[in-house]
Amino acid sequence: MIKTLQKYLLLVIILIAAQLLVFDNIEFSGYINPYVYILFIIILPFEIPKALLLILAFALGLIIDLFLGTPGVHSSATVLMAFARPYILGVFAPRDGYQTGTNPRIAYYGLEWFVKYAATLVIIHHLTLFYLEVLSLDHFFNTFLRILASATFTLLILVLSQFLVFRK
Repeated sequence: MIKTLQKYLLLVIILIAAQLLVFDNIEFSGYINPYVYILFIIILPFEIPKALLLILAFALGLIIDLFLGTPGVHSSATVLMAFARPYILGVFAPRDGYQTGTNPRIAYYGLEWFVKYAATLVIIHHLTLFYLEVLSLDHFFNTFLRILASATFTLLILVLSQFLVFRK
């Protein structure tokens, strides 16, 4: 239990540092902004209580908001994503349900399952984040293009991380 807690604490620190130091400085012509810190919410264990999931999502979003100067934008997006996570897991659940002791990762449930699951959560996060950021529907299609480009790039990074870092 303590070892698992330490592992997730180290993971969230690494993801926050990577987001703030590396990925926040990546911007391709204003359209692609990868947000890899959300991987923390995506790969938390299936058995995590919903209240704890929401608290962790809020804390993660708040930390990113504090460093990026975006009051409440990331917090709102991560909390909505965390709120939707149990329902998304239910939609994509295998016929026999999830095996105890496994996590939502490619190593356990395969690439197709992970891409569908993670893509849905990434889209929810990015829709919320980008539309709250502009707080207007004036540039709806321009913002939607940014969402699709950023979500695709973010998902690509998340899938690559599964193969490079989170092997069985």
